[in-house]
Amino acid sequence: MIAELSRPSTLADLIAAERARFLAEHPRSVAMAKAAAQVWRGGVPMHWMGDWACPSPIFAAQGVGAQVTDVDGKLYDDFCLGDTPSMFGHGDASVAAAVADQARRGAGFMLPTASAMIVGKLLSERFGLPLWQAATTASDANRAAIRWARAVTGRPVVLVFDGCYHGMVEDAFVVLKDGAAVMKPGLLGQVQDLTATTRVVPFNNLEALEAALAPGDVAAVLAEPVMTNCGMILPDAGFHDALRKLTREAGTLLVIDETHTISTGPGGYTQAHGLEPDVFVLGKAVAGGVPAAVWGVTAELSARMDEAQARIGPGQSGIGTTLSGNALAMAAMRAMLSDVMTDAAYAKMLAGAERLVAGLRGVIAARGLPWSVVHVGARVELVFADPPPRDAAAMRKVLDQDAVEALHLWLINRGALIAPFHNMMLVSPVTDGAAIDRLAAAIDGFAEAFGELQA
Repeated sequence: MIAELSRPSTLADLIAAERARFLAEHPRSVAMAKAAAQVWRGGVPMHWMGDWACPSPIFAAQGVGAQVTDVDGKLYDDFCLGDTPSMFGHGDASVAAAVADQARRGAGFMLPTASAMIVGKLLSERFGLPLWQAATTASDANRAAIRWARAVTGRPVVLVFDGCYHGMVEDAFVVLKDGAAVMKPGLLGQVQDLTATTRVVPFNNLEALEAALAPGDVAAVLAEPVMTNCGMILPDAGFHDALRKLTREAGTLLVIDETHTISTGPGGYTQAHGLEPDVFVLGKAVAGGVPAAVWGVTAELSARMDEAQARIGPGQSGIGTTLSGNALAMAAMRAMLSDVMTDAAYAKMLAGAERLVAGLRGVIAARGLPWSVVHVGARVELVFADPPPRDAAAMRKVLDQDAVEALHLWLINRGALIAPFHNMMLVSPVTDGAAIDRLAAAIDGFAEAFGELQA
């Protein structure tokens, strides 16, 4: 009777109970967060580290394979994997050895290394674009792509899709509100009106895309092939063919950001689906967690870049940072592209993702829930709607933040980590079947508790 009386009756009660459990079971993390708040804003080195659903940050002790141990000795099955940088597992021996060896010989020289030659060749072979540049983050790579697109086309406008996220790129922080372009709520310190040079349209809306390109002032479309940061949204059949056709007709460059969709396969979504971008951007996982990114261009675009540079003449371009393409990053990328991001690794990831998708769909069917599962390669998303939305506006309507918080906190307390921003899960090549089944079972437990609250 006591247990029955203590059972949560509302979602708020459930969240409160799970918070209390977390605080009781994580005394060292809680203590560290309080101490860290004296020197780090919010108690964490980067504010996103405090965006998890738990009431106090988890302090990690180590990650091995697809598991993380915190300072309280608790072990988690990790389906966040650093929000993609560790998509192939933590502490890979090949990357660790390459980084340690290069660190002993120098981390950076502002000079190329032999590894740079090999990395460039591997990138060209894998992704199909012949010429490459390095950056420190995908944000930097996207910024570079936008700057070059404006330089070669002489056009001021960049087009993005509503709900997109391309790192810390100011041009992408424009969304639709009641059909009008506005700067994204929460954007700090922006003094210029980004809507003057950024146009935004709904994903999968070809009519809106064509209209936005019609004035002839769009330098580039910056897009993920699958939207992954506002809840996963898949492209409609034929969308990418039409996107490429319309951009070419408009004289607009197409920049494909595969920082997340590299989960699709060894050559990303681009190779798996035959896309033809002018610029290909990849960050996060390409160096196994070492800060690094790359962007590749077609030979035609490279020639236009040379022409634009010749017109301007010598001087500082404002593109790139001193750390870009450093020796340590090149060593890590060489190990990743040669030894880790293999066909065999992807086969394991994709099989694991299919197992997770089947498990989650089994939960949904057994519980009779109006939910769905969307996935691209090893990236899986649980969506609190059925059918899943086709654009960000529809996704925002079904993204119940309280339910998301409750699910995430529930999973943390049961030893599973998923990406903290929505319901995204990644399967690595070292994620075992038992971990996948544990995650599905934990979500089933939440679904049962959630269903009881709705009854």
